[in-house]
Formats: sequence, C-alpha cells, structure tokens
Amino acid sequence: MKKATALIEKWLLPVGLIVAWEAMGRAAALPTYLSTPVQILAALWEVARDGELSRAVLASLIRVIAGFAIGTAAGMLAGLGAGLVPGVRNFFDPLVSLLFAVPKIAFLPVFLILFGIGYASKIAIVGFSCFFPVFIASRYAVMSVDKMFVWAAQSMGTPRGKMFFRVVIPAAAPQLFAGVRISLAHAFVVLFAAELIGSHAGIGELIAEGENAARFDLMFAGIVAFAFLGFAGDRLLMALRARLLKGQSLGTEELVS
Repeated sequence: MKKATALIEKWLLPVGLIVAWEAMGRAAALPTYLSTPVQILAALWEVARDGELSRAVLASLIRVIAGFAIGTAAGMLAGLGAGLVPGVRNFFDPLVSLLFAVPKIAFLPVFLILFGIGYASKIAIVGFSCFFPVFIASRYAVMSVDKMFVWAAQSMGTPRGKMFFRVVIPAAAPQLFAGVRISLAHAFVVLFAAELIGSHAGIGELIAEGENAARFDLMFAGIVAFAFLGFAGDRLLMALRARLLKGQSLGTEELVS
C-alpha cells in the first residue's frame, strides 16, 4: 500500500501537467508553436517510422558516449593524481580554476577549426566539458578520505599500491560517482548545443530541422528524445553505482585481505 501511494505521489504531478497541457492545447488556450503531447508523439512516430530518429539517436549516442568516456577517464586520472601528488595539483589547479567558469560551448569554434564539423569536434567538446566536474570531484574525494582508514591500513602493513585500490578508491567512490553523474549531464547539454550550432546528423540537427521548417512538433519531438536519452543514461549510471557500492565496507578484515 505504501509503495502504491509513493508511486502515485511520484507521478501525479508530471502526469497531471501533461494532461493539462493536452487539454489546454485542444481548447486553443496555448500558442500555436507550443505543440501538444499528442502532436509530439505523432511527430516522434513519423521520424521513427522512416528511420530518421534511429539515425539521429545513433549519431548522438556515439558522440556522447565517446566524449563522456574520454573526458571522464581523463578527469578522474588527473583528479586522483592532483589529490595525491602536490606537484600534479599545483599544475592542474590554476588551469582548472581559469577554465571551469567559462561555458564550454564557447570553445566549439576552436574544436570545429581543429577537427572539422564531423564527429571528432563533437566528441572533443563533450570530452572537454566532462573533464572538469570529474577532475574536481576526484581531487576532493581523494583529499577527503578519512585518514583513520589509511593509518589503520598502514599499521597492518598494507602495501601502498594495495592501499590505493582497497582503501582510498572505495572511500572516495561516492564522491567520484557524484562527479561522474554531473559529467554525464554536462555531456548531453554540450552535445545538444554543439549539434544545434553545426552538425550534419544527430538529434540536435533534427531539432534544428524542425525549427527551420516551422515544424514545432518535430522540434519538441527531438527535445523529448534528448530528454529520454539523458534520463536513461542517468538511470544506468545510478544502477551501476548501486551495484558497485553495494555493501561497501572498510572493515579491518577487508583492509588486509
């Protein structure tokens, strides 16, 4: 009963808003450019039926997955190094402080000049955007590890390499995943803007096509497709987090096993 009540409470507001949106659209109480949910679903079916949606989704997925993987890996390696080694920290901190507040999409013209208008420039700008939140999360995650864990492992003679993988990384993992989750959101935001500005394929190009043709239903259909991909990616990441961190423990038996 409690689960059913919680489920109703969770979906009551979004479903209510969609129903109200559709009703107001049918009553001509909304601007013509604000397509109703039924019209958006019809546009989605239209582009799905002719294969245009699958091609756009595939192009966007390749870009976002590749850029996210590259940027996250680089940010984590640099962040962990900065958290552990003062020299690495002194090298990266000024650079990150200088660039972090700059909207990453502002660098798109540079990446377009370097890599062209195809996949490489989109992957590069996504990876560049993902680097910063993961770097910051990794840096502070390592530096905030409880020293008691490290001292306990040292007192038991745990080798330095083993201590890093069995003590530092597990203790820092929750904060690391927080940075990775923010990185994933950045990946979709930046890709969306990059595909709108210059692209021959992808969901962003589909949205631009709808805007140029005054097909607002098609434009919203692309936005819904982007939202679904972002939601699915976030859910997959959270499922991976729950699996990897399930039963996480730093007991003394685990430190020396």
